[in-house]
Amino acid sequence: MSTQTTRLEELGRELGEAIADHPKYEAYEEAKAAVEADDDVQELITEFNQLREEFNVARQMGEATQEGLQKVQAAQEELHSEPVMEEYLLAQAELVGELEKINEAISEPLSVDFGGEAGGCCND
Repeated sequence: MSTQTTRLEELGRELGEAIADHPKYEAYEEAKAAVEADDDVQELITEFNQLREEFNVARQMGEATQEGLQKVQAAQEELHSEPVMEEYLLAQAELVGELEKINEAISEPLSVDFGGEAGGCCND
């Protein structure tokens, strides 16, 4: 392994540690833990996922209905209206915004969208 590769890996670890220490990441982790610890929210998540899966199966079979879609949307609205879930979604959005800024900072000198294209194939 070259010295240059080793240095890049070291910088990557430092970046990961800096992100983990960022207040927005910490807020995200706290909000995530609160969602995971809330039995009522977990039940709503389970219900929403079940309705969404049933709707997706119905759609694949050509049997999806507007009523089915409305049930999924209502379950999602109910879930997202829970205060602990609202906090989680806000913390997640703020963290994603920070990660997008980091992606831009990495991508700029490379002239490529590092986070969007580096792992993918051709985007012609």
